Amino acid sequence: MNTERTDILTLIAEAQGAGARQAKACALMGISARTVQRWDQPGHAQDGRLEAKREPANKLTELERQRIITMANEKEYAGLPPGKIVPQLADQGQYIASESTFYRVLKASHQLHHRQKARPAGPGKRPKAFTATAANQIYTWDITYLPTLVRGLFLYLYLVLDIYSRKIVGWQVYEDESSALAAELMTDLCQREGIARDQVTLHSDNGGPMKGATLLATLQELGVIPSFGRPGVSDDNPYSESLFRTLKYCPEYPEHPFADLAAARRWVQEFVDWYNQVHLHSSIKFVTPDQRHLGKDVEILAKRHQVYLQAKAKNPNRWSGETRNWQPIKEVRLNPEKQKTERKENKAA
Repeated sequence: MNTERTDILTLIAEAQGAGARQAKACALMGISARTVQRWDQPGHAQDGRLEAKREPANKLTELERQRIITMANEKEYAGLPPGKIVPQLADQGQYIASESTFYRVLKASHQLHHRQKARPAGPGKRPKAFTATAANQIYTWDITYLPTLVRGLFLYLYLVLDIYSRKIVGWQVYEDESSALAAELMTDLCQREGIARDQVTLHSDNGGPMKGATLLATLQELGVIPSFGRPGVSDDNPYSESLFRTLKYCPEYPEHPFADLAAARRWVQEFVDWYNQVHLHSSIKFVTPDQRHLGKDVEILAKRHQVYLQAKAKNPNRWSGETRNWQPIKEVRLNPEKQKTERKENKAA
């Protein structure tokens, strides 16, 4: 008998022997008299829930399981997944089991493997994670189209961004998309910024100009480390994609296509000047990319912090807690890996 039940029944029996009513004794123990009466019956000494054996009414029989396995291994269906086997059987007027049941039975029989001659798709491999702690450490770049007056004819805007400062460190508009033109842009950029060997990692997608032999040879000569995202994945180069959205959705973006190459370059030059020198970027605590690139953001944010502290001291009732956080962003990550602690928490959830 369950030890706890035995103790409860013993205490209630002692109370009844002393003249107490069973209902009162049970209420004092926090159970009903009906429960005690049931426990006293033969065969109810142990909690029935602990040894309960329940099987679903629609559980497959062994014969039904073998029929599913046999059907899945027939020559006609051996190369098909359950999602195609079940509809074909239905077209023939047969229903053996649902797709999920096919999957479950095949998995239990260790037969849920790739069932076609083609090589199965391998697991996607994330690009290497990078962390920038200062300017001129990690660049990302990409190419976007600029429309022209000729339908179907485009100009190509090459943009290189420093992810730490969000500064556009290099750009050019060309009539062609090529690795050689990208190499010229990177050569000019490294000279202007005084980039040393192995100082900068250049991240991009897997486009033709990005992986062209001319650009890769130039990067090797300059000592710039190339990095690439996964093919067909749009979020491995998020900083460049975000910059293109800012460019094409800003109020000053022309409503009409560019008349020629010179017009496109003039407009891009105006945008870059505004973006680097005027635009207060939300991801770097609302300083300009130029200020961040030159290290001036530390002093600017420190002054903002003092302004907030003075305002709070002057009128503390307007603050329910600490003042706004104006601490500079110390690290900027590109394609960061998930922390192990986060993975464990997600699994526990």
